[in-house]
Amino acid sequence: MREHDTLLQARLDPAIPDVFPERPILIGSEIYRKSRYGATHPLSIQRVTPVMDLARALGLLDESRFVDSPIAAPDELARFHAPDYIAAVVAAERDGHVSEEVKEQYNIGRSGNPVFPEIFSRPATAAGASLLAGRTLAAVERGTIHSLAGGTHHGRPAMAYGFCYFNDPVLGILAMLDGGLSRVLYVDLDAHHGDGVQDAFHDENRVLTISIHEDDRWPRTGPAEDRAGGMARNFPVPKDMNDTELRFLIEEAILPIGEAFRPDAIVIQSGCDALADDPQSKLSLSNNAIWEAVQRLSALAPRVLVVGGGGYNPWAVARCWTGIWAHLNGTDPRDVSLGSEAEDILRGLFWNHSRGRNPPEHWFTTLVDAPLEGEVRPAVRDLALLLP
Repeated sequence: MREHDTLLQARLDPAIPDVFPERPILIGSEIYRKSRYGATHPLSIQRVTPVMDLARALGLLDESRFVDSPIAAPDELARFHAPDYIAAVVAAERDGHVSEEVKEQYNIGRSGNPVFPEIFSRPATAAGASLLAGRTLAAVERGTIHSLAGGTHHGRPAMAYGFCYFNDPVLGILAMLDGGLSRVLYVDLDAHHGDGVQDAFHDENRVLTISIHEDDRWPRTGPAEDRAGGMARNFPVPKDMNDTELRFLIEEAILPIGEAFRPDAIVIQSGCDALADDPQSKLSLSNNAIWEAVQRLSALAPRVLVVGGGGYNPWAVARCWTGIWAHLNGTDPRDVSLGSEAEDILRGLFWNHSRGRNPPEHWFTTLVDAPLEGEVRPAVRDLALLLP
């Protein structure tokens, strides 16, 4: 480690392992092992802890590079969210219910944003991870952090929205800006438009947001012509987008935009609901495409924060995000063989969905999907032609 990095290391939070920034660190929490939004909710599944378990079982993670996420305090959340809204979420966890007035004002307890036992502490944990990551990356010249539970990109300053109570990517980016970084690039790979992050930085010329999302998919925002005052680029892709088409957009559009912006840091929202195995979109990616995108995008900046996002098939999420962590550590997931311990983790997952009743064997025995290559359709080519 160079002398300058050594001095910067001394400024880091004591929770950050000494191996950072030379090696990537992963932030997670045990809160996600039993916390559920509700039996019938798309987020009734396990997503974060299976990745933690798989990474350890496969020898990709030891405790020297794992950080137990802090829980963001209300005053930290108030960097973006309204204090009265934060207080309403705290009260909902304490009381276990909300009034009709609170439902109406803050969208809590309706529209996919249920009251559940950890309604404050779970999203505050994801926010705490992104805040910690943002502060940490701002204090070093380079480094990579993978925050599994982040990516809640729909959260509004004073309203729950799209399963998102607090907007951790916004909070993480604000921590980077507060720490002195001048340019932050946000790239959203989720099947749904990263509306909350784009809107938060609409008038901020230090943050450029890019979103690749399914056209006409909820929240039905982010048309190609929406530039958010110049600081956004949107790529609403047609149904059945394949691996070849995502690669085309990354190479022909996203990388040139990112290189021209010259970011100090990049935040990659790695929602994997664009995978063919996910029930919440009609896109047709294999996890190979997500891995390649994250790998290519990570080269755009010296500081990299990869957060999670959507993903509603527990096997698809576990395998995809474990593969991302492998890539961030220089290991090709295609070279990873699952032993009995890793297979047992995957076979132990449960999904109350028609596709979860008789899962295909490869969901248990390999991290790698079969590639889903295809032609690059004119609608996708046209998106790349909208530059600059």
